[in-house]
Amino acid sequence: MGTAMTEREPERKTSGRKVLRVLEGEAIGPPPAWMMRQAGRYLPEYRATRAEAGSFLDLCYSPDFAVEVTLQPIRRFGFDAAILFSDILVVPHALGQDVRFVEGEGPRLDPLDGRDAFARLREAGDPAVMTHLAPVFETVTRLRAELPGETTLLGFCGAPWTVASYMIGGRGTPDLAPARALAEGDTALVDALIDRLVTVQTDYLVRQLEAGADAVQIFESHAGTLPRAVPASGGVVEPVGDVSESALPDAPAADALTRWSLQPIARMVAGVRARVPGAKIIVFARGSGLDGHARVVPETGADAVGVDWGVDLRALRARVPATTVTQGNLHPDTLIAGGAALDAAVDAVLAATAGLPHIFNLGHGITPQTPVAHVERMLARLRGQG
Repeated sequence: MGTAMTEREPERKTSGRKVLRVLEGEAIGPPPAWMMRQAGRYLPEYRATRAEAGSFLDLCYSPDFAVEVTLQPIRRFGFDAAILFSDILVVPHALGQDVRFVEGEGPRLDPLDGRDAFARLREAGDPAVMTHLAPVFETVTRLRAELPGETTLLGFCGAPWTVASYMIGGRGTPDLAPARALAEGDTALVDALIDRLVTVQTDYLVRQLEAGADAVQIFESHAGTLPRAVPASGGVVEPVGDVSESALPDAPAADALTRWSLQPIARMVAGVRARVPGAKIIVFARGSGLDGHARVVPETGADAVGVDWGVDLRALRARVPATTVTQGNLHPDTLIAGGAALDAAVDAVLAATAGLPHIFNLGHGITPQTPVAHVERMLARLRGQG
């Protein structure tokens, strides 16, 4: 997996890392587990560290704090994978866009609303971009040294469409109307932005792998907001609809999913593997529907598809080859509910993936109000102790 990876492998054997084994196509029972947003506000120790760090970006850019919060859920639950603590918006920040996090409201960016604003971004090859992100790579290196040898370390980034939507709109909105409007009015500008993000984020993932990450995940969190149709240039773009925590929309049209999501991700996957042969990559295309999920692995070249909670996991497993690696899709709200409903949901995931390569996870990130005891119950059920 490239020079840096080859040099560090003798220090730690990776054969015990169950998540990596599944990404190689092995079916393990019970499957290995981790959770999206597993280092987060549901943990009291995270809240304490967050308060000490100051701003959210200070937390992301301080290796001391970022290592600590990444390790917290591993210490408490013994998850099979740790995912780097950072944020998908450090990339636009590195490109020179103002990014800030408002308490109780989430991220705010100066909207990229035209060609003048785009021209002010750093070029993809500007050394300042990766210099800005150097603390992230230091965090990865330190994590690999401090994690148990059997724990897989995951790096990540956002997919180009998802990151671009924040850059254009200046914030997350339910239907990403600003991004869709710009895609309708200036398709060439959106193409140029996505091209730049493909280049920068490919380099970003390569640097994470070289720093010590075992695998990476690409988050297409806003796949469900892609237009129903994409004109060649200009024209009418119909929205898919609202994407909220309570409901996922109908899947985007095939041409929209291909153009704005799967093709750029495929370019990233190919670019990463050209520099890190054999790199393991998971793609999570939230809201892309059953058809979209089935297309992720064959059309992007990813090693695994993350499955959101809006997809019937059994139906997806019947749709894709038995060798396809899946990840997910327990509903975060079921984890909040706990009790018999949680037990049944865990059992349903295990039944749908029995004898197949699968990584146990949620169908979206864990929410702050989730009781810690419910996470413990979920893992006990999964591991056969409940």
